[in-house]
Amino acid sequence: MILGLRVARPPARAADPSHIEVRHNGDIFRVAVRRVPAARRFTLRVSAATGGVVLSLPARADLHTALDFAARHGGWIAARLARLPDEAPLEPGGRFPLRGVEHWIEHRPGARGTAWTETGADGRPLLVVAGAAEHTHRRILDFLKREAKRDLDRAVAVHAGALGVKAAKITLRDTRSRWGSCSSTGRLNFSWRLIFTPPFVLDYLAAHEVGHLKEMNHSARFWRIVHRLCQRTDDAEAWLKRHGAGLHRYR
Repeated sequence: MILGLRVARPPARAADPSHIEVRHNGDIFRVAVRRVPAARRFTLRVSAATGGVVLSLPARADLHTALDFAARHGGWIAARLARLPDEAPLEPGGRFPLRGVEHWIEHRPGARGTAWTETGADGRPLLVVAGAAEHTHRRILDFLKREAKRDLDRAVAVHAGALGVKAAKITLRDTRSRWGSCSSTGRLNFSWRLIFTPPFVLDYLAAHEVGHLKEMNHSARFWRIVHRLCQRTDDAEAWLKRHGAGLHRYR
């Protein structure tokens, strides 16, 4: 005979909101809410790439306590957002770095062609965009992606040849968390925004991902391969730490 006691199930926890609002000095900040099983404490993060704010909390943490934590740190959120660089639209009159060199965007509606670079009468490097105004944004992006693909194809070919390997495919994306990646099938993915960087930075990212075609890890052996392929690996890593987040301001 078994003596038992039926225990009522605890009421189901209400679903967390996807976002909350945090107010500070009249400003309202939209904060995403994420439960992270491995988390041990509440954390707030501001993405340097997107400006998005995320509140992370442990899987079983009390939501109201987490919300109070976020509310008490409105000043911190405001300060971090204030440090982010202003957005720089890729449009006529704007400017951006092409292979590390600042270029001005000039629209010539009556010109033939799509987009090209030249030196202006005042000596400034220009990206000239032809055609109707409604097509300028697409033509600018098409130009930048085309140039990035050409540079990356060339750099990957050089480094792959040096290692005796071959990339299955090279794809461009607008990634936020990483500049490049290598799949187990040999597909290399890169951010098209690398066209903004000085050439030695793009060359390093190409060498890094090609190195993964030999070593799918970040072991000491892998880093020896990368340093052998790219003499300026350390310089490029330092450049990305200082300036990488700012490349996402160009939209």
